[in-house]
Amino acid sequence: MNRITELFDTKKRGILSVYFTAGYPRLNDTASILKALEAKGIDMVEVGIPFSDPMADGPVIQESSTCALRNGMSLRLLFEQLKDSRLQVHIPIILMGYLNPIMQFGFGNFCRQCAETGIDGVIIPDLPFADYIEHYKPLAERYDLKVVMLITPETSPERIRLIDEHTSGFIYMVSSASITGAQKSFDDQKQAYFRRINDMQLRNPRLVGFGISNKATYEAAAAYSSGAIIGSRFIQLLTSEGTIGQAIDKLLKELK
Repeated sequence: MNRITELFDTKKRGILSVYFTAGYPRLNDTASILKALEAKGIDMVEVGIPFSDPMADGPVIQESSTCALRNGMSLRLLFEQLKDSRLQVHIPIILMGYLNPIMQFGFGNFCRQCAETGIDGVIIPDLPFADYIEHYKPLAERYDLKVVMLITPETSPERIRLIDEHTSGFIYMVSSASITGAQKSFDDQKQAYFRRINDMQLRNPRLVGFGISNKATYEAAAAYSSGAIIGSRFIQLLTSEGTIGQAIDKLLKELK
C-alpha cells in the first residue's frame, strides 16, 4: 500500500507534514533532515526540488531554493540521496517541484525514479489539472505515485469535485491565493473557507498549507482538515537554530 494512503487510513486528525528544500542549508543535509523529522514524530515530509523561478513560493523558500542550486543540488542528485535515505526513513515522502525541471528530466523517467527511491507522491503547483488528466495520470498511476492537487479559496466547487474524483492520497488546501510564507493567524474569511470545504464531504482527506507557523494557525487549519503542512517556518528555523534537531524541537514547541 502507498504510504500516504496508509497514513491517512490510520491517522484521521492532527497530521503534521513538514516541507524543506533539498540541498539547504547544505548540499548533503537531505538524509539528516529526513531521519531527524521521522525521529521527532513528524508524520510526512515534503522535499522541495529547487528551481530558479518558484512562482508559488515566498521569499524564505525562494532564498532556500537559490542557495540549494548554488550548493549544486539537482534532481538527479536528489534521487541518489533519497535512495540511500529510504533504508532508514519509513514515513511518506512527497516531492514538491515545478514542471520545468521535471519535464527536463522526463516525466516517465521521473516517475520511475520516484518508484525506485520510495517516493510516495508528488506536488507540481504549475501542472494544469486538464494536462494531468490527459497526459500524466496514467504514468503516475502505473508507478503508484500520488499526484496531489492544490485548491485555493478561488477554486470553484465544480473543479474541487473533479479533483476529488480523479486524484487520491490527499488534497492540498492552500490557505490563501497568495505565495507561501508564515502567518501569525487566520482571519474569519480563511476559516470560513476551511469550513466550506469541510462541509463538501469530499472523498479525499485534506491538509492545509501556506501560512502555518504557530499554534493558532495550526489549530485553525487542523480543526477543519486532517492536519497541516509547514514549510517557511521550518526553513527559517533551519537557518537560525544550531542543529537540525534543535530546529525541529523549536518548531514543535511553537505548535503546542
